[in-house]
Amino acid sequence: MVPPNNAPLISNDEVGEWVTAHPDRFAGLACVDLDKPMEAVRELRRTVTELGFKGLRVVPWLWQAPPTDRRYYPLYAACIDLGVPFFTQVGHTGPLRPSETGRPIPYIDKVALDFPELVIVCGHIGYPWTEEMIAVARKHENVYIDTSAYTTQRLPRELVDFMRTGTGSRKVLFGTNYPMIQPAHALDGLAQLDLSTEQRAAYLGGNASHLLGLRAK
Repeated sequence: MVPPNNAPLISNDEVGEWVTAHPDRFAGLACVDLDKPMEAVRELRRTVTELGFKGLRVVPWLWQAPPTDRRYYPLYAACIDLGVPFFTQVGHTGPLRPSETGRPIPYIDKVALDFPELVIVCGHIGYPWTEEMIAVARKHENVYIDTSAYTTQRLPRELVDFMRTGTGSRKVLFGTNYPMIQPAHALDGLAQLDLSTEQRAAYLGGNASHLLGLRAK
């Protein structure tokens, strides 16, 4: 993650070292500096082609720049060219920063319209605009939701209902936001979601494996 005007909290090369050491456990996502658009594109290409990273992640509120900001657009084109997804954050901010950049509508909706080939994975479920997020995921084939930062028992009913549908069962990915939430804590109460065997397998790993091009375990 790269905060504006600062060095990365964890560098891409550090992540690359962990992925190289444990290739069956980890897949890397690139972080870039939005304020340096061409360097950002070059860094994304480097991480994918040299380090084997599987996608790009940008947290809009860190930059106070919604996903429709022009600085993102060269990166979207590069993601499409490289065949990797774009991961972002939707919903309110945890820190005391403005939450507007996390609105699914209009921002994610507009990006999905402008870049129908771009796979967009929206983390943190979009709360308190979860219904907006679900609507955008239903509307656009290229938009997905991940549940990072939310334990199973805190998932809103409307999202759980979506996960039980044919569309939702392939559109929602499990996440934790580790180390904030430990995996065991995140999974507590999984049976209460009342997912079928196939829906559970897709949620817990199948959907992510498909989007990231990972081998099924």
